[in-house]
Amino acid sequence: MSFRFTAVSIAAAAALLGACATKEEAAAPNVLVAAKVATPPTLDGVANDAAWASAKPISVALAEGANFAGGKGETTATLKAVYSGDMVYFLVQYNDPTESIRRGPFQKQADGSWKKLKDPADKGGDDNVYYEDKWAMIWNINNSIARFDQKGCAAACHEGESPKPYGNKYTSKDGELGDMWHMKGQRTAPLGKVDDQYLDNTRFDEKASPNAGRKSDPGGPEYSGFNLVNGKPEFMNKSGLPANAGGTYYIIDGNQVPFDDSKFKAGDEVASFRIFPLKADRADINVAIRWNNGVWTSEVSRKLTTGSKFDVQFNDMNARYGFGFSAFDNAQVRHAVHYEPLYLTFGK
Repeated sequence: MSFRFTAVSIAAAAALLGACATKEEAAAPNVLVAAKVATPPTLDGVANDAAWASAKPISVALAEGANFAGGKGETTATLKAVYSGDMVYFLVQYNDPTESIRRGPFQKQADGSWKKLKDPADKGGDDNVYYEDKWAMIWNINNSIARFDQKGCAAACHEGESPKPYGNKYTSKDGELGDMWHMKGQRTAPLGKVDDQYLDNTRFDEKASPNAGRKSDPGGPEYSGFNLVNGKPEFMNKSGLPANAGGTYYIIDGNQVPFDDSKFKAGDEVASFRIFPLKADRADINVAIRWNNGVWTSEVSRKLTTGSKFDVQFNDMNARYGFGFSAFDNAQVRHAVHYEPLYLTFGK
């Protein structure tokens, strides 16, 4: 018996293999496929848009985070993605039993004095009691981070480096860059933004680089703290409402007024920081968040291409883009992690 192959049959076979490979990749549990939609979702923190119904979700198991329920710091995130026009959109949802908003407030004491609330176990940059809920993505820019395909964003984690209680984050060598999307529930989300940051190979230095490789794109700052002055908070929100009784644990810049102690009783809490609108390169990522019945929902949008060297550019619809995801439950740095790499691809 003999077989005769023609150019047509070879091309058909190649197309079939390509289709099978595409379906296999799309079905992989670590591949998030962005569906192409005509009408994009509305960013309001409610996942009822028709666009999301056309997107296939992936589940991301997270563990070892501070404060998450279950005793092991575990939760599971569900991610979806769609794209429309020149924009890409993400839906991020995960279980969190508490909505954490009390980020380092000032509290009036029984004797009329004020003090800033702080985790008594915090040895420096590691507050797990008076903080905020957050999540983060790290994208492997131009596949530059070595070992990302083996270790995910853990390729840039360096635990136990003194004097930091939870270690540092930086890439191994010059030229390895990550695009960090850092959603801060009390500092950036109230103004509709995810903090657009990046990661390089800078090592820790207490004075020159206290955050090691974690850096911010141009266009900040996102917030500024303030102190007690003559025993009283420097500012208060012009609403005059305590943060724990109808007010907020942040002050949008421009809404601060001189502090009036007579408006507050023992036990009242007020903000200790102002927040600012992000600008330029740092303001590329939009978000709307909502916590309801123990679930955080975030709807996110960004242009497919921004032109910034600090950003991942989704400029090839046939490529796959490596990323990692983590969630923070009222934790400054002790996030729940997923150790395997995740990938974004674009459906046709």
